[in-house]
Amino acid sequence: MEKLDLNRPPRPGVRRSERLLLLLFFLSLPLLNPWIRGDGVGYYAFLRAPLIEHDFNFEQDYLQANAGFRERRLDERGHPKAIFRTSTGHLDNHFSVGPAILWAPFFLLAHGGVLLARAAGSSVPADGFSAPYRIAMAFATALYGFLGLLLSFRLARKYVKERWALLATITIWWASSLPVYMYFNPSWSHAHSAFAVGLFVWYWHETREARTLRQWLILGVISGLMLNVYFANAMLLAVLAVEALRRHAATLGPTLSPGLNLPSLLGGRLIFVLAVLICLLPTFLSRYIIYGNIFESGYVPLREWSWRSPYFFAVLFSSNHGLFSWTPVLLFAVAGLFMFWRREPLVGEAFLAAALVFYVFIACYPDWAGISSYGNRFFISLTVLFILGLSVALERFAEFFHRPGAAMMAAAPVLAGFILWNVGFFFQWGSHLVPARGPISWSEMIHNQFFVVPRRISADLEVYLFRRRDLMQQIEQRDIEQEKKLQEE
Repeated sequence: MEKLDLNRPPRPGVRRSERLLLLLFFLSLPLLNPWIRGDGVGYYAFLRAPLIEHDFNFEQDYLQANAGFRERRLDERGHPKAIFRTSTGHLDNHFSVGPAILWAPFFLLAHGGVLLARAAGSSVPADGFSAPYRIAMAFATALYGFLGLLLSFRLARKYVKERWALLATITIWWASSLPVYMYFNPSWSHAHSAFAVGLFVWYWHETREARTLRQWLILGVISGLMLNVYFANAMLLAVLAVEALRRHAATLGPTLSPGLNLPSLLGGRLIFVLAVLICLLPTFLSRYIIYGNIFESGYVPLREWSWRSPYFFAVLFSSNHGLFSWTPVLLFAVAGLFMFWRREPLVGEAFLAAALVFYVFIACYPDWAGISSYGNRFFISLTVLFILGLSVALERFAEFFHRPGAAMMAAAPVLAGFILWNVGFFFQWGSHLVPARGPISWSEMIHNQFFVVPRRISADLEVYLFRRRDLMQQIEQRDIEQEKKLQEE
């Protein structure tokens, strides 16, 4: 495999590749679904309530939520049930504040526009729920997801030829769970995670050789954002643990690299930790206001996790949102990560350690399947590693061919097949041809892929693009019916 110069400037082909990715992003924008539902109600409430109502009173967010959310949380009089009140009197909201932080600039622009329009006579409500706010939120989510893809492409391009980095980026973009949470459910946090983790991994990689105190500070700020966005992203800090072990071992060796000494290493890490803690203040403040304790997550307590019997196999292969069974292209991406580790052990062991620690963490989580989830949505956080892994796997595959063009002609149809399969599966999940929660029937799913999806997808896509409100109401009603059926069983 060709050894590449990691410090060389991008060639014109790379710029063309990035322009192609940007074009694909703009062409995908009609898929944006400015819909706030499910978990997204909690994420969005952390943005809307403080900025519109100037407090953490989420009652209006509960009342304006999708029907399924309201049905579980409101009583017969239409008031939030008492069980959803915390000890501080606030309504429960255990979701993270990071997405609200990332949405805020776009939300404020929308709010300013609405206020100007109202001053000119418009009747658009300035309540944070009307269309301009939701569209701004959905666009921001898609943009952050795209930036995560772009950073992933740039990292992969340092180790493989651009054709394989580009092909891997497009494939993971459309053959994983990412597009569901980048476009269809934009009020959830997962596209933001792909961005925040991608930024963290990319910046760590750029500064890994010799990090100045300023760079430690920036890395701490990025890490704080990453943790604010999604708590499970803390597992990615394993790359720093691996780096620290290597660096500290080097300080004890017989020869010492110039500029590498224990005081400077400890000083940089101290600045990093302080930066992370300061950036986590929004999370600590939200926990204190809602739960009265800065360390209360609102999730299942750690003592109740499955530490002694993790769901190692089910997380990957279960019909209940297994990672590989639902998004099989990721199996090749993970295989590529192991290839990368063998080829580039210094960087590869850090990336592989982060992926393995994240996997074990999710396998121990009681709700490892993600309840209502397309595939195993938690692993969207690892998008940057999946793109790198698939890039390496594709370049390794190309070694079996004498000409690059032949390798591309062989790989492209297979990857297109993964994308088409994923699009069909997502259509089944989104339209509730298969259950959104719990295990599915593989025989039913495969039958639908070949005989139901081709017949229905074009008509439903037209409705999605031009009469979306009606389609979303139908989907919401099917979701309520399926959830009731699941509870009865």
